[in-house]
Amino acid sequence: MTDNERETLIRQYAIGEITWHALRERGFDNYLQVLAALGELGLRPPVAAMEGPNVEARRRGRAVIREALRAHQ
Repeated sequence: MTDNERETLIRQYAIGEITWHALRERGFDNYLQVLAALGELGLRPPVAAMEGPNVEARRRGRAVIREALRAHQ
């Protein structure tokens, strides 16, 4: 894979056009490589959509984190 192809894939991943599974199929061996590539490009990992069976658990988890952050301000 060329550097340009790698960058294109990482950019597509960052905006949610392709998945981690798709990156693995295209040659990324582990998620650390993906995180490093995102960092090199100044990008962040995509955020999963707030839908599906785990939405309530995710909301509770986010609330716990927000409260913990407020307590330390």
